[in-house]
Amino acid sequence: MRDVAVVAFAQTQCAVNDKLNDAEVLVPLFADVYDQVGWTKEDIGFFCSGSSDFLAGQGFSFVQTIDAVAPVPPVSESHVEMDGAWALYEAWVKIQTGMCDTALIYGYGRSSPGSLRDVLATQLDPTGFRVRQLGWALGAFGIGVLFTAAIRPPAAMAVLLILGGPALAFLLLEQQVADASTRWKRQLYLELPVVAEQLGMLLGAGWSLFGAIDRVAVRGEGAVSADLGRVVGRIRQGRSEADALREWSQLADVPAVDRLVSVLSLDRETTDLAGLIAEEARAIRKDVHRELIETMGKRSQKVWIPVTVATLLPGVIFIAIPFIKAVELFAG
Repeated sequence: MRDVAVVAFAQTQCAVNDKLNDAEVLVPLFADVYDQVGWTKEDIGFFCSGSSDFLAGQGFSFVQTIDAVAPVPPVSESHVEMDGAWALYEAWVKIQTGMCDTALIYGYGRSSPGSLRDVLATQLDPTGFRVRQLGWALGAFGIGVLFTAAIRPPAAMAVLLILGGPALAFLLLEQQVADASTRWKRQLYLELPVVAEQLGMLLGAGWSLFGAIDRVAVRGEGAVSADLGRVVGRIRQGRSEADALREWSQLADVPAVDRLVSVLSLDRETTDLAGLIAEEARAIRKDVHRELIETMGKRSQKVWIPVTVATLLPGVIFIAIPFIKAVELFAG
């Protein structure tokens, strides 16, 4: 087995960088590595990179970084959809097999242009849900085919059974998700006044915005506390309080949350944030109270529907009997 050594290394500082693309970040690193060993591109027998197109939010995003390699004239190059350690392993295998004597390995990555929370979630629950939807639809399709073959209904009924069953199964699961989302939004809306008042009291007592959010997330229970826990996690990942709160507002899609977040975002622009939050909490509570009164009014109206039907039905019968008798006398 051939001995393999790392003879040069370079790395950028992990920091927010919205001005340079991946190739522009890599070019000075390559120059640094070449200077450390006194090599040029022609001395490298194999180039291998490691990155994640999934996190980059773009298919074949690694192709853009080949510009940093300057592949003219053509060079031996490869890419792994993993981190730099796997790229190092591929280069090690190349050296062991004698296909090259030197290699330049580089790994890179950055947060997706979209919300990292949304991007990472697409490989978990949504994918499993869609697969389950497909499974239910295929199961309903198979049942429809078997049922049609067994009873041999008319053509129109057969098409309805074979195609309607899968569509109904697919839409049933879709409706379940929509109902769950509606219930979660409703719970957010109902809990928000209390949570807003808690945040206002903590801020009024001298707590920082992050500290108040973290306190409510840890000590509270319910939908708002769970969402604030995710906000705290995003802040600890490097997002600002305002950006993390705006992400929550976009995902929640509840107007009351939008208003509260717009007030919380004024943390660095006002000296009376606690008073503003208390005022917003009162406004949200009034909205909830008004909606509750409307709901009670609608329910009270619904109570009279069976009473009205129960009253009208005997009356119609009592009126119909003499009417029928009168018609019989007139006809006779």
